[in-house]
Amino acid sequence: MALTEEIAKKAKEASIKLSALTEEKKNSALKAIANALEKKIDQIIEANNKDLELSQKGGLASPLLKRLNYNRSKIETTIEGIKSLINLPDPVGQTLMSSELDDELTLYKVTCPIGLIGVIFESRPDALVQISTLCLKSGNAVMLKGGSEAANTNKILTQIIEEASLNCDIPEGWIQLLETRADVNEMLKMDKYIDLIIPRGSNEFVQYIMQNSNIPVLGHADGICHVYVDKDADINMAINITIDSKTQYVAVCNAAETLLVHCDIAPNFLPKLKVALEKHSVLIKGCQKTQKIINVEPATEKDWETEYLDYILSIKVVSNIDEAIDHINRYGSGHTDTIVTKSKNAAKKFMDLVDSADVFWNASTRFSDGFRYGLGAEVGISTNKIHARGPVGLEGLIIYKWKLIGNGHVVDDYATGKRKFKHKKIDEKFPLS
Repeated sequence: MALTEEIAKKAKEASIKLSALTEEKKNSALKAIANALEKKIDQIIEANNKDLELSQKGGLASPLLKRLNYNRSKIETTIEGIKSLINLPDPVGQTLMSSELDDELTLYKVTCPIGLIGVIFESRPDALVQISTLCLKSGNAVMLKGGSEAANTNKILTQIIEEASLNCDIPEGWIQLLETRADVNEMLKMDKYIDLIIPRGSNEFVQYIMQNSNIPVLGHADGICHVYVDKDADINMAINITIDSKTQYVAVCNAAETLLVHCDIAPNFLPKLKVALEKHSVLIKGCQKTQKIINVEPATEKDWETEYLDYILSIKVVSNIDEAIDHINRYGSGHTDTIVTKSKNAAKKFMDLVDSADVFWNASTRFSDGFRYGLGAEVGISTNKIHARGPVGLEGLIIYKWKLIGNGHVVDDYATGKRKFKHKKIDEKFPLS
């Protein structure tokens, strides 16, 4: 479907109606979507196989093929994600703060949907389902532009979701699938209707979006994630965390790309790690200090700033934790970084000073995920420092309104001194929720 002003207008109108839907109605639609996806798994797989076949013939890179593959297991996991989403409380209509400005003049800060969200994502079809269901639960309408390599899969998924939701009286037009590259440029001009754009792609692509639209942009570019093995690390734990961070699924943004190792532990740790990495066919690149300990390819300056999304890991031996932190803050993408150490003080310093959305202690970088955080999947990872950071789940798709209830109050009474403000914080929910 080509993006026109009429389509954007319809989606915007749907977003306003959607914002007032009850939790029961939204959950009913989500259940219907989960059931419909379950019933049509074979059709989804058939469409996905067409995309895979065409992409293989077209020479799509191996990491992207892995993202594109939407097999039965991935579909079942997606369905479980929707069921998890249903069990989460409605994020809309929550009172964040209340204040008694004066007698019978009460102010409330209440959550509400953002509105119409435009999402541009890569070749992962599961992202389409996660994004659309998160938007539905949070009361937002959504425009989706997936990669052309997943055209058949995205089309059938959108049809299934739209049909199931409309049967539950969700406003028509709330979900729109855009299919051409030209639609992206049109979307960027639709600041009259679209409230937020979430791009998922390369750094160059995200920068292009930011520089060519007046619409607020939330997202991340590269996922250059680090594991830092401190001098006080447990070696077996460090090996397990490094292997999981790098190899559990290489084609994702929270997979580790660079390993930093304290010089005191490197001689004992690196040979053992090399054996473990080679079992997973990981190509190792290392700095000069690393090369003196294990036989690996030399790492260049470019390696520190590369998101491989493949079985490649660059290793740097550092003199201390400060050098590790400096390296991460210089070359990292503000996504996810972890420290492996027994030292509480080292962990605190790392978590305080590493300027990333997700900072971990003794845990794999692969945990930075909306579903694993219990957020009901995610629309993406935000490395921005705005209202949402890290995995963007339901809470990242809402904003708030200030709602004031009075009884004939006018400002002139306060300007002339007839009345005075109390500004008293109270614990009271908005009465019209």
